[in-house]
Amino acid sequence: MPSGDNGPGEVMSMKKAITVVHMTLRVSGLLLILLGIAIWTGRAGQLLPVHELLGFVLVLSLWTLSFFAARAGVAARWVVLAVAWGLVAPILGLTQQGLLTGDWHWTIQVLHLLIGLGAIAQGEILARRMELAGSPRASAS
Repeated sequence: MPSGDNGPGEVMSMKKAITVVHMTLRVSGLLLILLGIAIWTGRAGQLLPVHELLGFVLVLSLWTLSFFAARAGVAARWVVLAVAWGLVAPILGLTQQGLLTGDWHWTIQVLHLLIGLGAIAQGEILARRMELAGSPRASAS
């Protein structure tokens, strides 16, 4: 943390919070990929609401990591990119059924997958940049 007035207790709390949020992003991301494949292949259409809920969990995790990253002194461009990415992901996810319907709808599905993978990557980038910035961060490996 850039400020020198953080006590050991606050630093430990911050480390734990960042680790929990980072792991939440990773787990929700993995579950989203698996559910997305099942939905895409027609095996789990009834789980679409779960997929949407997990998508919001991932976005909230990304935004929370963005908050911590901004506080840790990560360059604003990375924080803003992650926040913007978190806006695009649910907008595309919730509107994709009506976009480019017919034989070419698969391109929207691929775009949705890439945007989702990008959201996971943005979280990983922020976590790494916090680590490089010297932010208190527990190992989440």
